[in-house]
Amino acid sequence: MNQEIKDLIEVSRFYGQKKEYVIAGGGNTSYKTNEQLWIKASGISLGEIDENGFCILDRAKLNEIPTQQFSSDISKREEEVKNALLNSRVNPESGLRPSVETSLHNLFNASFVVHTHSTLVNGLMCSNLAAEKSQEIFGEEVLYIPNTEPGYILFMFVAGEVEKYKAKFGSEPQIVLLQNHGVFVAANSIEEIKNIYTEIERKLKAAFEVFPETEEIAVSEKIADILPAVRMLLSDNTLKVASAVNSSWISNFTSSKTAFEKGIEKPLNPDQMVYCLAEYLFIENSDSATSVINEVKTKIEDFKAKKGVAPKVIFIQNEGAIVAENSALAVEYLKDMVNDFCQISTLAENFGGVHPLNDEQVAFIENWEVENYRKKVSAGGKMQGRVENKVAIVTGAAQGFGAGIADLMYTEGANVIIADLNEEKGREFAAELNSRGTKNRAHFISVNVGDAESVKNLVQQTVIKFGGLDAMISNAGILRAGGLDEMDQATFELMTKVNYTGYFLCTKYAQPVMKIQSKYKPGYYMDIIQINSKSGLKGSNKNFAYAGGKFGGIGLTQSFALELMPHNIKVNSICPGNFFDGPLWSDPENGLFVQYLNAGKVPGAKTINDVKAFYEAQVPAGRGCTAGDVAKAIFYVIEQEYETGQAVPVTGGQNMLK
Repeated sequence: MNQEIKDLIEVSRFYGQKKEYVIAGGGNTSYKTNEQLWIKASGISLGEIDENGFCILDRAKLNEIPTQQFSSDISKREEEVKNALLNSRVNPESGLRPSVETSLHNLFNASFVVHTHSTLVNGLMCSNLAAEKSQEIFGEEVLYIPNTEPGYILFMFVAGEVEKYKAKFGSEPQIVLLQNHGVFVAANSIEEIKNIYTEIERKLKAAFEVFPETEEIAVSEKIADILPAVRMLLSDNTLKVASAVNSSWISNFTSSKTAFEKGIEKPLNPDQMVYCLAEYLFIENSDSATSVINEVKTKIEDFKAKKGVAPKVIFIQNEGAIVAENSALAVEYLKDMVNDFCQISTLAENFGGVHPLNDEQVAFIENWEVENYRKKVSAGGKMQGRVENKVAIVTGAAQGFGAGIADLMYTEGANVIIADLNEEKGREFAAELNSRGTKNRAHFISVNVGDAESVKNLVQQTVIKFGGLDAMISNAGILRAGGLDEMDQATFELMTKVNYTGYFLCTKYAQPVMKIQSKYKPGYYMDIIQINSKSGLKGSNKNFAYAGGKFGGIGLTQSFALELMPHNIKVNSICPGNFFDGPLWSDPENGLFVQYLNAGKVPGAKTINDVKAFYEAQVPAGRGCTAGDVAKAIFYVIEQEYETGQAVPVTGGQNMLK
């Protein structure tokens, strides 16, 4: 890889990792020689791009496109132009599609072109005084392009304007501003690109009379009460992920319906439409969450009847916005996009107010195949898995059995909350899961399962993050071995609080959310699953505190099952055998092998290996239990809709039901 391509990757990531320049699969960058052009492929994220994310095109073939005759029919024309671009590829085997703006990049003689949808720039470009203020702020050095039909028509118009600019100034423009779209910057080095962008930002900030900093506003409990119902109302054949967002920018437009209609009722740029659709719901505030839900339900049905699809963005007066999509990754993009277009509209007030796209442009973009393709690629491929898009809390998930369960749930498509007291390991684990490039997401929330307020907060924050809760997996537990002579009251009560009371609290605060989901999506089943133990099926010598809590847990499971099954909430316990390889057993300082050796639980054992061999010999399968073994049982109880109140043994035959 030569230095120029390294530079292209560097400048792409530099701007692609900044939400104020690029969101989702937006923006594009390129490098060219006399013969070839490297351009970011459609839908590829600039922030993570490498050399495999660029289409390489033959510039001689690109130069022929303006001379070709295309159909007068808009749809046929854009299809023909797309094919002409595809036929210009030097690397068709890559399967990548060139950006729709490839021909614009090819217009410039400069080596590098970086096109972004800068929020600052669009604060000007989406305003009523965009043309006048562009000249006033930047002078004649910029080329301003008024709003023009995207695609081939835009390219031909810009090509003509560039020729006029060159005739007038004797050189090509380095800055091209596109109304309701963004900015192109062209230069022969990435250092010059960065310097030009820095100067654009400096001049714009100096021109804004009002430039408030972004301030995130915490989502209210009322939104958390509304979200599970809205998520279910939006989930037809596909289970949706939903979330809530509020900020100083969003609050500018949720104070009243008038503020909403004036500022953000109509879309401002193509990116906004591609990800958020062209229309949004506005729900005027009511006293209760139930009345808001009822209004949302009516408006969702009207929206579907009118547009044929469900809305993606719902503004709630004085509360913020609810966004919903087919994956957690897409929901993150939506939240960023809502903040972005609310900020653009606010900044546009500095320049005569907001100037939205007109109806013809909206209709064109809504039906433009290339933009739908970009969204599809940027959102990732089809997600597949046994628990796709389900929202699962796994307590005690930072390490050990819990981490193994969370990992397998995530691998099968769930959006997973890593709930644990160990913040360092929990955040590290969530980040590792999220680095896999999938469409689902993991998120860490600190919790003490023995504290009611902590568990209540866990569930509420889960709802705000992903929109609801489909599986509560109560896994957190502690074990301190000891007989009656060794066990003190404080240790006994601590184990009972975590292992028994913790399960009660997880169920208590999970079930109201699940009941709401059941109410608004009849026939949808959810799960509360306790990770119990073989010690919950049979007494355990010198381990009575642990066994007692687990025995009690099965009593809770059977009782909860009777109470909650009418709401399609299944409650089951999974009873694993010994997880010998996890820290609970194998920790060299405080693992159970050490504890049992010191407690004399295994007669004649002199070493840790003696203790381990003793326990392995008790298992007909000849080994300890694994997280994969437990996950299979979890998937079973989730997938079936008929069984509840059961204690499912996963013990390698060590414990058999009677």
